[in-house]
Amino acid sequence: MPYFYLKNLKKKLLFLTLLFSVQLFFSQSQVNKYTVSGTITDASSNETLIGVNVIIPELQTGTITNEYGFYSLTLEEGTYEVTYSSLGFSSKTLTISLNQNIRQDISLSESLESLDEIVIKQNIEKLNIKKPQMSLNSLTINTIKKMPVVLGETDIIKSLLLLPGVTSSGEGASGFNVRGGAADQNLILLDEATLYNSSHLFGFFSVFNPDAIKDLKLYKGGIPAKFGGRISSVLDIYQKDGNNNEIKATGGVGLISSRLLLEGPIFNEKSSFLIGGRSSYAHLFLPLFDNDNVAYFYDLNTKLSYRINENNNLYVSGYFGRDVFEISDSFSNSFGNSTVNIRWNHLFSNKLFSNLSLIFSDYYYGLTLDFVGFDFDSGIKNYNFKYDFKHYLTENLQLNYGLNSIYYQFIPGEIKPNSETSGINQTKLTDKFAFENAIYLDAEYTISEKIAVQAGLRFSTFNRLGQDELYIYENDQPNVFNNDLKIYEKAPPIDTLNISKGSTIKSFHNPEPRFSIAYQLTDESSVKASYNRMTQYIHLISNTTSPTPFDVYAPSGKYIEPQVADQIALGYFKNFENYSLEVESFYKKVDNRLDYVDGANLIANNAIEQVLLAGEARAYGLEILFRKNTGKLQGWIAYTLSRSEQKTPGRTNEELGINNSKWYLSAWDKTHDISITGSYELNSKWTFGANFIFQTGQPVTFPNGQYIYNGIVVPTFEARNSSRLQTFHHLDLSATLTPQKNNNRNWKSEWVFSIYNVYNRMNAASISFRENTDIGRNEAVKLSIFGIIPAVTYNFKF
Repeated sequence: MPYFYLKNLKKKLLFLTLLFSVQLFFSQSQVNKYTVSGTITDASSNETLIGVNVIIPELQTGTITNEYGFYSLTLEEGTYEVTYSSLGFSSKTLTISLNQNIRQDISLSESLESLDEIVIKQNIEKLNIKKPQMSLNSLTINTIKKMPVVLGETDIIKSLLLLPGVTSSGEGASGFNVRGGAADQNLILLDEATLYNSSHLFGFFSVFNPDAIKDLKLYKGGIPAKFGGRISSVLDIYQKDGNNNEIKATGGVGLISSRLLLEGPIFNEKSSFLIGGRSSYAHLFLPLFDNDNVAYFYDLNTKLSYRINENNNLYVSGYFGRDVFEISDSFSNSFGNSTVNIRWNHLFSNKLFSNLSLIFSDYYYGLTLDFVGFDFDSGIKNYNFKYDFKHYLTENLQLNYGLNSIYYQFIPGEIKPNSETSGINQTKLTDKFAFENAIYLDAEYTISEKIAVQAGLRFSTFNRLGQDELYIYENDQPNVFNNDLKIYEKAPPIDTLNISKGSTIKSFHNPEPRFSIAYQLTDESSVKASYNRMTQYIHLISNTTSPTPFDVYAPSGKYIEPQVADQIALGYFKNFENYSLEVESFYKKVDNRLDYVDGANLIANNAIEQVLLAGEARAYGLEILFRKNTGKLQGWIAYTLSRSEQKTPGRTNEELGINNSKWYLSAWDKTHDISITGSYELNSKWTFGANFIFQTGQPVTFPNGQYIYNGIVVPTFEARNSSRLQTFHHLDLSATLTPQKNNNRNWKSEWVFSIYNVYNRMNAASISFRENTDIGRNEAVKLSIFGIIPAVTYNFKF
C-alpha cells in the first residue's frame, strides 16, 4: 500500500483522538450519574447475543446490545429494576443500586413464549417505537427456517424477498433489488467482509449457510453513517461465534444438498471454534440419465473466538465458496467468494467500546471454452481496514464513529490458450486499482420523552490509481454519436498512457449526511422520517436483469463518475396487543447511473467506457407491513406499490441518448408486490408454514418488426423496457415434524416437508422470439424455471 495513503490514515486517527476528548467533558458534567454495562450471552453456548433489550420499565428507557453483545446504560444515582429480554429467551429482572459503576454480565436461557414474556415484549415494542431508526428489517434464523422455499432448502435471500420493498428479477435470478435499486447497489456483509455475489447456482440458493448465521439486518433507508460504498441497501450478517461450553453439531440432508456444522470449546471456556460446510450433489445422478453436464456448489464457514479477558476479545472468521458448471467437454465454469476477517474487540471503559477489523475479500471467476480453445480468469479483490467506536456518553446520547480504508484490485480478465492448436493469443486485460477511504460520526440523541433523533455524517474519498494502459480520447469522450446512422460508436484512442500505481488518475470527495427523527404520538405509535445520501464508487456493468458471474466490475475514474443517491422516507408505526403495523413511503434519486448503449459488447472489453453512458434514476413507492408477532399463528402481510425508472439523455441536442432520452422502466421495476407468509404451531410435533407471492411482471423489450438486409433478417425493437412479462405468483406450503425427544439422548431432529409452487404456475423467466420453420412464422417462446416441486429435508442437532 503506497506510503502517502498511510499519511491519510494518520489524519483519521487524529480525528478519533479529538472525539476521545469528548468523553472527558461529559464525564465531568455527569455528577451523581453511574453506568451499568456488560455482555449478554446465551447460557447454553456462551454465544454473545445481539439486539438484547436492556430496559428500565419505571423510566421507560433502555438500550440494546451491539453486534458483540455489549451494552452500556448511564443513569442517575438510585435503585432500579433492570430487565434483560430477547425473544426466544427467558427474561431476567435484576435490582441494582447505582452508587458506583457496575459491570453486570448476564446469561439468558432459551425458553418457550409465556404470558410474562408478552408483557416484556410490550416494553420492548415501546422502546422500538421511540427509536429514530426506520426502514430496518430483522429476521431471526428460527423465523427463516419455518418458511417453505424452493427445493426444501432454507434460504436467507429468498426470505428477504417476502419483505416490503425487496424483490428479485424472477425465479433463478441472482441477487435482490431494494426500493427500485439495482442488485449491485446492495452492500452485502458477512462478518463485515464484502461479498460480491450472494448466490449459488445462478440464484437457486444463497451463499449463506443458515446453521452458521447468528443475526441479520437489512437496512433499506435511514442507513447509519458507519455504512458506505453502496447506494441502495445494506445486508449486515454475522456468523455465530461458536459454543464454548460443549461440542455441538448441527446439520441436514436434503434432496439437492447437505450441510454439517461443528462448534465447541478449545481452552477452558475462553475460546471456541466453528466450522460448517455445505455441498450439493444432484450432479452425481445426471449420468443415470445419460447427461454429461455438471452443476454443483460447495462452501465453508469458519470462525475462531478467543476471550483474552473481560475487556478484550479476538475473532478470526472466514468464508469460502465455489460454484462449478460443466457442459459436456466443451464448457466449464468456476466462480465464488473468499473472505478472511481478523477482529479485535476492546473495551476502553464502561462507556467506550471499539472494534478493529482487518479484512480480505476476493471474488473469482474462471471460464474454460474447450471448443474454441481458451481459458478466461477475472475477479475483484479488496483489503479492508476498519476501526469502529461505540460511545455511550449519557442515557440520552450515544456516539458511533470510526474510519474505513479499502484498497481494490480489479481484474477484468485474462484470456489464455489451453491448447497449442487453439489459435488464440494470450491477452491480458488491464488491471485497475483504487483506494477508498471514509471517516464517519453518528449520534443518537433523545431530545425529550417524545422526540429522538439520529444524525450523522460520512465523508468518503476515492482515488483511482495508475494502471499499465489508460486510453486517452479526444475531448475525453470514449464514444461518439454517429448522426447519420443514429447510433453510438466507440471513439478511437488518441493516446495510451502508462501510469504508476502510486499515482492518482482521478480522485473524488463526497460528504454523505444522514438524519432520522422519531416523534412518539402515543405509547404505542410514532411517526418517523429519514434522509440519507450514499455514494457508490464501483459499478457492476451488466446487460442482464440480474447479476451473473461474468458481469464486469468497473471503478469510477477518468471517464466514469460515482453514483450518488439521495433518499427520503416517511413512516407511521403502530403496535397493537399482538400485532404491529409499519407504513413507509420513500423517494430516491440517483445521479450518474450507468447504462450500456444499444449493441454493446461487455465481455472481455478492455475499454468498457466506450459502450457506457451516464444518466439518472429515480424510485418511489409505498410499503406496508402488517405483522402478527405472538401466538400459535405468526406471520405478516407485505405490500409494496412502487416505480423504478431510468433516463439516459444525450450529451448534446443532436444525440438520442438511450430510449430517445426519455424515462424508461428499470429492468427490476415491479408496480405491485404482495407477500403473505405465516407459520402455525399446531402442537409440539407439527408446525405448518405457507408463503404466497404476487408480483407485476418484470419489464422487457420485445421486437416489433423486422427487415431483410443483404439476405439477413434484422429485427427492430420497441422502446426499451416498454413491455412486461406475465404476472408472477406462486403458493408454497411446508410441514415440519419434530419427533418426541428421548430424554436419555442429546439427539434432536426434525423432518421438513415442502411443496414449492403448489398449483404449478409456470411463471415466465423470459420470452424469446424465433422463426417456426414448419409454419413459416415467427413465434414467442416462454421459458419457465420451476413448476411444482415437492421436497423433504431431514435436520438434526446433537
